[in-house]
Amino acid sequence: MSYKIKSRIWIEKDNNVLIGEGRIALLKEIAKQGSLSKAAKSLGISYKKAWTLIDSVNKSAKENVTITAIGGKDGGGAQLTPYGKKLIVVFDEINKNCWAYLDKQLCKLDEI
Repeated sequence: MSYKIKSRIWIEKDNNVLIGEGRIALLKEIAKQGSLSKAAKSLGISYKKAWTLIDSVNKSAKENVTITAIGGKDGGGAQLTPYGKKLIVVFDEINKNCWAYLDKQLCKLDEI
């Protein structure tokens, strides 16, 4: 029999979600698209929801994770701060290590 563990992790600060898989996906998409609205559209979420998620990360994190520019003749945009980029790397590493640990623990089912 092939067992699978289903799980999602997120990191909280003071009972508020700092970061999780969805917020990381949004940060990665902002880095790729250079825009919060384009990132939201690409992920199939509303701009308001994307803005709310980024705002909550910025309020929970030590530093802002994005820098935004208001529209103008060339339009606005968003980019990740160095802290935002590091947050992605650290979360991805934690997530990867978590899955490696869970996979190792799942092997215990084969031993019984």
